[in-house]
Formats: sequence, C-alpha cells, structure tokens
Amino acid sequence: MISDTSLYTLALFLGSTAMLLIVGYHFLEINAKDSDVLSEDRKRDAGAVPGKVRS
Repeated sequence: MISDTSLYTLALFLGSTAMLLIVGYHFLEINAKDSDVLSEDRKRDAGAVPGKVRS
C-alpha cells in the first residue's frame, strides 16, 4: 500500500507539473505569431456564425 509520504510527494509532483504545463502553454499561446495567410477551411469557419444574419 502507498504511504502518506509517498502520496504527498506524488500529489505535489503532479500538481507542480500541471502548473508548469499550464504556464508554458499560456506563454507559447501569447507569443505565437499570427499568420496572415489563412487556409480556405479556416476562412470558411471564421466567416460563418450560426444564428447571425450577415448584412
């Protein structure tokens, strides 16, 4: 059976890893360069909003 100390160490490690991954993801997302060239699929997806009528 797992001891309290081992469980505490595992929880601390997994929590720290999750926080580092979240911070890393946000860092990469904020610093990502937007490309001016969109594919045709992305243009179609961005243009059509369900429930809205274009005027």
